[in-house]
Amino acid sequence: MLVALVDMVPETVVTGDAVVLDVQIAQLPVRAVGALIDLAVVMIGYVIGVLLWAATLTQFDEALSAAVLIIFTVLVIVGYPVVFETATRGRSLGKMAMGLRVVSDDGGPERFRQALFRGLAGFIEIFTFMGGPAVICSLISPRGKRIGDVFAGTVVISERGPKLPPPPVMPPALAWWAASLELSALTPDQAELARQFLARAPELTPQVRNEMAYRIATDIAARVSPPPPPGVPPQYVLAAVLAERHRRELARLRPSGPPPPPTSAAPPPYPATPPPGAVVPKAAPRTDGFVPPS
Repeated sequence: MLVALVDMVPETVVTGDAVVLDVQIAQLPVRAVGALIDLAVVMIGYVIGVLLWAATLTQFDEALSAAVLIIFTVLVIVGYPVVFETATRGRSLGKMAMGLRVVSDDGGPERFRQALFRGLAGFIEIFTFMGGPAVICSLISPRGKRIGDVFAGTVVISERGPKLPPPPVMPPALAWWAASLELSALTPDQAELARQFLARAPELTPQVRNEMAYRIATDIAARVSPPPPPGVPPQYVLAAVLAERHRRELARLRPSGPPPPPTSAAPPPYPATPPPGAVVPKAAPRTDGFVPPS
């Protein structure tokens, strides 16, 4: 019965904070179209530069003119992806058109050093060998990496994949517990199974829904710590885990962005205070003389 809920699980990226991100790896045909767009932009810029070079620098020393042309060629071919991907956090004009983005293996934005590695490798594997090594490496790699991605520690993802439903709302009574969770042992398959169950729970009969919720929550509770407070319905446990997991993903990818707007939801049918026997971490004593009002 649980197998019927499991669809195709997206490719995963593990961040430095041990948070698993669900992403869609860009397919080779889509990357090829984006690369052709970038190639067209580079060739247009190169032709314009050569025309300017022929009109201005050919009257100078021949060796100087040849050196300037070689430097300009390298700057256009290598500098274009490096400058664009650094300034736009992993997107060139071709990638923008195809909805692609280059990210680090840990899920973070592409850095200048990584863009430079990809640009230098692209000059060899794409322009020198007509893209042959890039295509072969992408077909062999399970994550579609070309040689530049392997050395730079990056991966190209698609931002136009199928949209997942919004994450569950955090139950207010479990926010204190979810904030202290250790989620590194939670696999993407388990999180995807819980997400699909919560999305389809209204379609199930009460008996089937309760049985599946108990089985899925028991499996997930064994993967997270601390364990959930006693007496909490399993549906709320699943919602709290997924909501906290999503919150940490957003905090990792957008550390300087504004917090997501709060989502209104009806309060859960149990007290909003921790249940008896639950261990609630106490705040450290203040040393600035401030005494909170009673």
